[in-house]
Amino acid sequence: MNLIIVYVLIGLAGGALSGLLGIGGATLIIPALIYILGFQQHLAQGTTLALMVPPIGLLAAWTYYKSGNTDIRVAAFICLGFFLGGLFGAKIAHLIPQEFLKKIFGFFMLLVSVHMILGR
Repeated sequence: MNLIIVYVLIGLAGGALSGLLGIGGATLIIPALIYILGFQQHLAQGTTLALMVPPIGLLAAWTYYKSGNTDIRVAAFICLGFFLGGLFGAKIAHLIPQEFLKKIFGFFMLLVSVHMILGR
């Protein structure tokens, strides 16, 4: 299968999950890049962060906004923090060895999963 088609399919799956559950980048695209396409952890994270540069969630956010399910003020403040935090986190990530970064990522996903499953 042509790699461009694989990339688009990963994007479609990530976008669908993002629109459905508000997730996508970290929970689907990073593991797909690592386990399907063989990316290293740093490359997968950097590539996924590059996805956020254009307004990829704009249509999904607009749909939620039209339904009254978006707080623009809160989103703007989180966006500001995310903008600065992303720079800080990226600088730290490059100081962490590949295998340890992968373990940190997996542990974080495990904690979130357990928390969500238990409903706490």
